[in-house]
Amino acid sequence: MKHSLNRFMVILVALLLLVSVSGFAQEARTGTNAASELLIPVGARYIGMGGAPLAVVSGIDAIYYNPAGLASSDKSAYGMFSQMSYIADIDVTYAAASVNFEGFGSLAFAVKSLNVGEIDITTVDLPDGTGATFSPQFLTVGLTYSRALSDRVYVGVTGNLVSETMDRVKASGMVFDFGVQYRGVGQIDGLSLGLAVKNIGQSMQFEGTGLVRQTNIPDGDRPTSPTGVVAQTDELPTSFEIGLNYSMKIDERSTVDFSSLYQEQSFLADITKLGVEYSFDNMAFLRAGYSISPDALDLNDENVYNYGLTLGAGLQYSINNVDVRLDYAFRQVEYFDSNNVFSLIFGF
Repeated sequence: MKHSLNRFMVILVALLLLVSVSGFAQEARTGTNAASELLIPVGARYIGMGGAPLAVVSGIDAIYYNPAGLASSDKSAYGMFSQMSYIADIDVTYAAASVNFEGFGSLAFAVKSLNVGEIDITTVDLPDGTGATFSPQFLTVGLTYSRALSDRVYVGVTGNLVSETMDRVKASGMVFDFGVQYRGVGQIDGLSLGLAVKNIGQSMQFEGTGLVRQTNIPDGDRPTSPTGVVAQTDELPTSFEIGLNYSMKIDERSTVDFSSLYQEQSFLADITKLGVEYSFDNMAFLRAGYSISPDALDLNDENVYNYGLTLGAGLQYSINNVDVRLDYAFRQVEYFDSNNVFSLIFGF
């Protein structure tokens, strides 16, 4: 049985690598991609670690980072709520719930929404505004399944329905994430490997009455008539990630996790992330992280990567056999206000 699981692991990792190679065979394209909200991280714990713990992220936190880790949890059910103060006065709200079924695996449901606020409606005739406003709506609804193949190997998949609405135009699509985690790499206790392929799906295209224009047909006798403008299709921001983590026990009550991640992206320059978490008695946590993207250069060869240092802290307490964890994270942002993230998790 053990050899069969190992063979399955090798085959699955090979498939992930094949998908990543075929998806990134061409040179990365810097430009406009669809569904950029998929790139916004959630959950203060792992944002505080720079988003690096792909190999060991576990429980309900794993839905975004690596769906394989969902099955690695201590409780039978979790609930999570997270709020982020994002760039340009955008608020990101995230909520999720998960359940572990013995012998079947783990299922989770998650919703992420962006509150952009109200935007003035302008037209060709009234470029300063019509006096009316609209509120863009960006919504991502996901379902995750994860299963432990052994005490060391975890696999998972997430399907996300992405919906974007701006006034009278709308785009939607299905997006998939696939992930693997392998604990005890090379028979080394504390060393873990994670792989994930994210945001795989068909290109998205805006449609709706907002793309209808009144036009005159040349060389014809017909009067001005409505004509639908066909919007360009935009590809999803697909990425391939590989990460390593080493957990080191300092004493009976203290543990330190060191994480690293390399992320190859289809529309942005590649990113390297590093993170560390200190845990005391599994009750108090301190976190830090850093990310770099040396190839994110503008036409003047100046680096335009927006993010860098992250810091975080958390407290966990058990009340009547219910684990309650409160986390906070700070993420440094260039050109905009830095991000502040709060998360609250319940484990039953």
